[in-house]
Amino acid sequence: MTTIAEMPAGFADKVLAAQSTFRTVMDAMARPGSVQLIRAVSGVPAPMMRGAAAIALTLFDQDTPVWLDAKLAANDDVAKWIKFHTSAPVIADAAASSFAVIADPIKLPEFDSFALGTPEYPDRSTTIILQVASLQEGPAYELSGPGIDGTTILRAAIGVPDLIDRLAENARRFPRGIDLLLVSGESIVALPRTTRLVAREG
Repeated sequence: MTTIAEMPAGFADKVLAAQSTFRTVMDAMARPGSVQLIRAVSGVPAPMMRGAAAIALTLFDQDTPVWLDAKLAANDDVAKWIKFHTSAPVIADAAASSFAVIADPIKLPEFDSFALGTPEYPDRSTTIILQVASLQEGPAYELSGPGIDGTTILRAAIGVPDLIDRLAENARRFPRGIDLLLVSGESIVALPRTTRLVAREG
């Protein structure tokens, strides 16, 4: 069991790193499908990726309940690390979460399991931080929507078999819905609820 003294460090320079990571996340959200790089975290508990940890350190706080999937929850140090560095409560009810961190994409719960917001308050939804195998190699996806000039191509090994169907249903719920942040190592890609995604051959 990890003690407080043994807890992996967060940002080496908390203020500057948080500012830099926030700008990176906002740029990713403004330019869906673009691969952005975060280099800020000095230590994280496995199996949490460094990019996911940087997002956590930047966006989580005492007012953002966090849900962890079974793979992350299996290591008690992950929840301890999140609570220690961000004060965010780690909860068991995905539908009440502001953020969900997923380390096992193939077991990603249905989006209906999370908070989808309301027509009056669409921002009261869960942002899913999904750790994936690669954001450089894998199947090709064609993305369109706000923030994209025409279309853009993303090659990624995401690991969610029915992702396209889920995102299509998610788009139909607009303005309600889930926003996704894909993470691979220190790379991130945003798929906001306004982004349309189709499979691309080749």
